[in-house]
Amino acid sequence: MKKTLATTAALLAFLGSAYAATVQGTIQAVDPTTKSVTLDDGKIYQLSPDASVGKLKVGAKVAVTVDDKTGMVTSIKKAS
Repeated sequence: MKKTLATTAALLAFLGSAYAATVQGTIQAVDPTTKSVTLDDGKIYQLSPDASVGKLKVGAKVAVTVDDKTGMVTSIKKAS
């Protein structure tokens, strides 16, 4: 039973990560009204309505993780 439960938990964790894509780029624009960020590839990435855009700065190099199902940004981190 414990082995089945552990296998199921591992599978669910894998499935959750399978539907996310990470894109790296430089922020070209931040729109606090629409809660969106434009990267240097020209694509506009939509943040969740409750996201804070206050710390996002034009020119910052970032890694943006996007949920493939919803198209919403799930995280933005400083790129290394």
